[in-house]
Amino acid sequence: MGFTKEFEVQAHGNTKLQVIHTNELRRPPSSSSTSDTSNWSAFVGVDVEHTNDVGQGQKPALVQLSVDMDHPVLLFQLSAADKNCTKFDNFLADPRYMFVGFSIDGDIEMLGHVGLEIAHFVDIQKEWRVPTATKPLDSLGDASGILVHDVELTNAEKQRWARMPLSMRHIGYTAKDAYAVYEIWSRLTIIQEGLRRAKLVKKQTRKHARSCGDYDY
Repeated sequence: MGFTKEFEVQAHGNTKLQVIHTNELRRPPSSSSTSDTSNWSAFVGVDVEHTNDVGQGQKPALVQLSVDMDHPVLLFQLSAADKNCTKFDNFLADPRYMFVGFSIDGDIEMLGHVGLEIAHFVDIQKEWRVPTATKPLDSLGDASGILVHDVELTNAEKQRWARMPLSMRHIGYTAKDAYAVYEIWSRLTIIQEGLRRAKLVKKQTRKHARSCGDYDY
C-alpha cells in the first residue's frame, strides 16, 4: 500500500527541514531550481540505509535525497516501493544530475543489488580528504556526522530501516544526513569558485602592473 507522510525536522540553529517520507513517486524527485544542468551545476545530496541482512542478501531500504533548501528532503522507502518505479530509476540514471555523498561507492554498490544505477556521482571524502589525517576529526565525513547527529541511533534502531513505520528519530537522523551532504558540497563549491576568481583577479592585477611599468614618464 502506498503512503506519503510529511514532517518537519529541526536541523541546526534556526534551520528547519521539510521532509517527505514515501514509497511511491508520481513524478521524478527533481525540482525546477535544478532543471538547468548543462554545466553540472545541479547536484543532489544522497545517502542510503540498508536492510539488516548480510552479504549479498543486504539491500537498500531507504534512499535519502536533498535537492536544495527550497524543496523537501525526500526519504524514499525503497524496501516498500513498487519495484517498477521507473521515475525514480530514471532519475538516478539521468546524467544531468550529479549525486554527492560520503563514501558513496558503498551506496552505489548497495543500489546495484536491486538493479539501480547512479550515472554521475562524486565522493566528497575522496575529493576533500586530509592527506595527513591522524585523527577522526580530520575526516569530513566524521565531522559532518558530529554536526548533524545530535541524537545517535542505537544498534537496534539501525537494524530496522525496512520496518514500518519509522520513528521520528529515524526520520530526523536520515533527513539531516541528506541535508548535511547537500549543504557541505554547496559550500565547498562556493569556496572553490571564490578561490578561482581570486586567483584570476590576482593574475590580472599582476599583468596590469607589469604593463604599466613599460611606460616612460
